[in-house]
Amino acid sequence: MLAFTIRRLLQAIGVMLVVALISFTLFRYVGDPVNQMVGLDTSLEQREALREQLGLNDPVLVQFARFVTRAAQLDFGTSYQFRQPVVDLIGRRLPATLELSLVSALLALLCGIPMGVYTGLNRDSLLSKLFLSISLLGISLPTFFIGILLIFLFSVTLQWLPSFGRGEVVDFGWWSTGLLTVSGLKALILPSITLGLFQMTLIMRLVRSEMLEVIRTDYIKFARARGLSQRSIHFRHALKNTLVPVITITGLQLGSIIAFAIITETVFQWPGMGLLFLQSVQNVDIPVMAAYLMLIAFLFVVINLIVDLLYFVVDPRLRVERASH
Repeated sequence: MLAFTIRRLLQAIGVMLVVALISFTLFRYVGDPVNQMVGLDTSLEQREALREQLGLNDPVLVQFARFVTRAAQLDFGTSYQFRQPVVDLIGRRLPATLELSLVSALLALLCGIPMGVYTGLNRDSLLSKLFLSISLLGISLPTFFIGILLIFLFSVTLQWLPSFGRGEVVDFGWWSTGLLTVSGLKALILPSITLGLFQMTLIMRLVRSEMLEVIRTDYIKFARARGLSQRSIHFRHALKNTLVPVITITGLQLGSIIAFAIITETVFQWPGMGLLFLQSVQNVDIPVMAAYLMLIAFLFVVINLIVDLLYFVVDPRLRVERASH
């Protein structure tokens, strides 16, 4: 287990160095940082002094080493657009994105797994066909179109839920949450459904296919021959083995939810990191873009590491395979 963890950590460090190189390339070669930071009336001498102060005249390897060192200390410089430290900007937006992503992932799990189990055990029922139709819509329709439809139905037509914003939030130090207020909960419903619908349909179809495969295996037939109840067979034996690949997919999809929340945050004007990143792209705010890229890569690496460790713990075949080498 220790050797497995060390190998995964070394791989994670390698991935982060590659992402750091890409982010550094953004800093170094996408536009001139000096032109973004000074006005048109700035003299050449002042520009050159600023370039020297920023270390832009140093060798590339020295600049890259300095960038990696500062990134490890969460120092990504100052935003060109907002004239504020990038880490402060992202720190204020991070709670909104994580809250939306975690609620969406939880919604996808709580709905997707039971729907997948039901459709796997009751393939010909009317409710199963309804669930499969919903999953087909969730996979086929673009995220922004789903969001617009929900806004039109629940915000414009019925006027039940807000169409934009995060509602009233409660601050706990640097962390802010809307889960403790009525307006915050209402504002979270539509964007979380929009963001989690695709993940829910993916989990439902995965659980359904795994259940259909597992219930045909020999050990399930043996469990029936022993006289075990259908409930015990389905939920203690079949579902337990079904959840092994679901852990992997869910972990990867959680990273995808965080990374690709940009569209949902834009549609609902949700004040998270995705909306900040889109604004930085429009204004060529390289420090924010680089910091966002590094942060998303770090989240993916951490989630993948946790998934690998959980997979190693849950699946005994991996432990036996490792022990045999």
